[in-house]
Amino acid sequence: MSEENRMQKIISLAKRRGFIYQGSEIYGGLAGTWDYGPLGIALKRNITNLWWKRFVDDRSDMYGVDAAILMNSKVWEASGHVDGFADPLVEDTKTKKRYRADHLLEDEGIDAAGMTPEEMNAAIAENDIQSPDGNPLGEVQQFNMMFKTNIGAVEDSSSVSYLRPETAQGMFVNFKNIIDSFHPKLPFGIAQIGKAFRNEITPRDFLFRTREFEQMEIEYFIHPDEWEKHFDEWQRELREWNAFIGLDEERIIERVIPEGEGAHYALKTIDFEFKYSFGQKELFGLAYRTDYDLKKHHDGSGESLEYFDQQSGDRFIPHVIEPSLGVDRTILALLESVYSEEEVDGDTRTVLKFKPHVAPVMVAVLPLLRKDGLPEKAQEVFEGLRDVFVCQYDETASIGKRYRRQDEIGTPFCITIDHDTLEDDTVTIRDRDSMEQDRVPVKELESYIQERIS
Repeated sequence: MSEENRMQKIISLAKRRGFIYQGSEIYGGLAGTWDYGPLGIALKRNITNLWWKRFVDDRSDMYGVDAAILMNSKVWEASGHVDGFADPLVEDTKTKKRYRADHLLEDEGIDAAGMTPEEMNAAIAENDIQSPDGNPLGEVQQFNMMFKTNIGAVEDSSSVSYLRPETAQGMFVNFKNIIDSFHPKLPFGIAQIGKAFRNEITPRDFLFRTREFEQMEIEYFIHPDEWEKHFDEWQRELREWNAFIGLDEERIIERVIPEGEGAHYALKTIDFEFKYSFGQKELFGLAYRTDYDLKKHHDGSGESLEYFDQQSGDRFIPHVIEPSLGVDRTILALLESVYSEEEVDGDTRTVLKFKPHVAPVMVAVLPLLRKDGLPEKAQEVFEGLRDVFVCQYDETASIGKRYRRQDEIGTPFCITIDHDTLEDDTVTIRDRDSMEQDRVPVKELESYIQERIS
């Protein structure tokens, strides 16, 4: 199976089984937007809940926030986004369609990372690169990616605001509030899960590059003398997170970003890249942002964002380690990791091999037939398990088709209620991966499943 064909099969399965739909589909869609269906939102919440528990609830040095999407425009001026948050834009001289210049260069095998617009113009001319429609291209220009809006009834410069292009600034501007409310000792972190928006010129590759997306981010505040120690610790934490949720570790590459290629505020950055079907791309990043952001807001707001170390008596602006993870890219990488096709008795079985704690449905309860009291008994079993596990009840089609349907959505365990159940109160429980079946008393189902997911 080709990589392109593999991705198309994943997209098709995602729609068919209710994971992810095209945004505004009945109106022809809206590029760069995707809607999560019932199974998609269940998977998404599993990921975000696991992340929050692991990195916030289970730690004593982390403080969660949920900052507003709309912020005072001075935040984005101080952070440098108003003047510098831009991507290289190039226009088809005939159709007037606009494209990311770096994407066009990358499609031709040219690494455009760190190139200036002038260097991109030279590379386009030297390699005779044309638009996807085969037309000449204009000059490369910088295009600010923030969605601009106005607050209130009057549209003037004083009412300008932006949909946030990242969640990080909401944590930096709340640094003083956390200090004043909780008096934490360094090191400590502020964590947030939330939406961000970027006016992408050419959204593409399913969930990978979209105009609306969700981030899981931490700003971890440290003493500047200890940044290397904490950077290494967070690198290990991210590796463990990959394994915990079930990402294919053979597809993950850690790339240290060369000096001059990464963000101007970061002294060191590691991109955790993933070998997607459409190429090796950034999954998430780990950056040492120094004191850049806090210092900018310290100067721009007029409020002191210094930290007072009671033990040493020093006042200083803390430095920051930032692990930044995209929820949507994580889900896409996870779908790529767990998607599998197997030959079973001459047929192809499609299965999503989620780890049980990540799967959107843990248990499916299936009456063998829709008669003879089997649905009623199946509902009884279903009701007994649904308070402990995420369960789905299904009585449509043959039992074989129902097994395949549950395989496609990644359900680890299928419980079948048959006529013997009515006699001895035992059921058949099927393992998704091995397809082996055990006969288990109903009263032991919970412990049987718990033993296999722990």
